[in-house]
Amino acid sequence: MNQLKIFTSLTRLNKPIGFMLLFWPCSWGLTYAYTFDKNFDKFIYYLLLFFLGSVLMRSAGCIVNDIVDKDFDKKVKRTKSRPIASGKISLTKAIIYAGLLCLVAFFILIQFNFFTVILGMCSMLLAFSYPFMKRITYWPQLFLGLTFNWGIIMAWTAFNNEISSNIIILYISAIFWTLGYDTIYGAQDMSDDEIIGLKSTAIKFKKNIKLFVTISYLIAVTGIIYLFKNNIGSNLFSILLFLFILSLAYQCLKFDKKNPNSCLQMFKLNNYSGLFLFFGILLINY
Repeated sequence: MNQLKIFTSLTRLNKPIGFMLLFWPCSWGLTYAYTFDKNFDKFIYYLLLFFLGSVLMRSAGCIVNDIVDKDFDKKVKRTKSRPIASGKISLTKAIIYAGLLCLVAFFILIQFNFFTVILGMCSMLLAFSYPFMKRITYWPQLFLGLTFNWGIIMAWTAFNNEISSNIIILYISAIFWTLGYDTIYGAQDMSDDEIIGLKSTAIKFKKNIKLFVTISYLIAVTGIIYLFKNNIGSNLFSILLFLFILSLAYQCLKFDKKNPNSCLQMFKLNNYSGLFLFFGILLINY
């Protein structure tokens, strides 16, 4: 039972916001690619595969991140109790767990067409490079955006076996969404990160952090409105799009960089942001 508790903590399965923020962009891309005159069972099947893939890859990514950051995590109040940093689990066992999770994720990946499989393999390079970015650039949140939203393109190619300009617009919009919410998240650790020499957009823009997050969210919203401009009107999609935008605006107004709990709560609100846009796109194609 204790080992299960350690595994859950190691993979952050007890904090589902992480894998949901990885899944929502996949659901956007998949729903945008799908039209309901096709096989609905296939859509549900793919949605389930992307959900499972999100859980598995986020879990593996957390382990890799903790392996890379073990020495830094010991110096940060929020992370010093993590299993690897606190010595509750050995590096060898953690590496084995990460490998097994990736193996299961690979078996899920090969259910898709060859192009999507190749894109999925490329995403592994992004995912396992991310932990090093905070050492070399003030823009690890941008790199996370590239990584966390890759599923949008994969979901599109799973149905269409090609890449279109529209899905690239959605991908870029989602990158700026991630850039905004992960800057809010990074604000929790600014003081500790500065002391130990780690970088983030929260630190780079700490004097104007609200402005930076607002601009990031505005770019995200502008891209999404451009993409779905022909669907905006007196309909349920417009209500859900409004709720998506409202949730982002609320975060910009309410998060306080000096209050870690405020930052965490506003960060978690993005789970609803992702949900609103998913149902909105779903209604367009239904």
